[in-house]
Amino acid sequence: MIKLFVGLGNPGPEYEATRHNAGFWWIDAAARALKVQPVMDRSYHGLVARTTVNGQTVWLLEPQTFMNLSGKSVAALARFFKIAPNEILVAHDELDVPPGEAKLKLGGSHAGHNGLRDIHAQLGSPDYWRLRLGVGHPGDKSEVVGWVLKKPSLDHRIAIDQAIDRSLKALPQLLAGEMDRATMLIHTSKPPRPKLPKPAAPALADSDSQPKEEP
Repeated sequence: MIKLFVGLGNPGPEYEATRHNAGFWWIDAAARALKVQPVMDRSYHGLVARTTVNGQTVWLLEPQTFMNLSGKSVAALARFFKIAPNEILVAHDELDVPPGEAKLKLGGSHAGHNGLRDIHAQLGSPDYWRLRLGVGHPGDKSEVVGWVLKKPSLDHRIAIDQAIDRSLKALPQLLAGEMDRATMLIHTSKPPRPKLPKPAAPALADSDSQPKEEP
């Protein structure tokens, strides 16, 4: 089961609405769902909220260390409360997933993400869960830094927010450790649009084919 939910981002108003802060957006939404308010805790270098769900203590964390030192915050809280890597879920922006989609995975490489890179190093393990929130890719590797540190278009922001809302429907499963079920819920995109009825065939123009009025 997940005991510690982490959202990655950069502190400060200038970063608040940028793609790199998608993990913060997820934690903010989770905090609303769980009716808690994260507050600064210098012991863990971040905004922290604690609550109890079905008798289990649950933590929410937004590191305030800047992205490339995120592991300092995550490891401090995880070590103090003896939370294992596989009981941690890290929500973060993901270039390789389009806006509007989210993917759940356990372990794997950090794929160049500076926040994940530091968490790997500080935990000494890659075996934590990641919630990959799609922000799309600019198409050119040289543009990635500028891309993640800019605000998404309105359409993309709406799509990301919708993916966050959908992924939060799996919160009960994540808390219960039903990870297969949580994965299925999170990976399910919007339902397909209903098919429109086929238009009626146009009436024939030939007057002889029209029904005749009875005299």
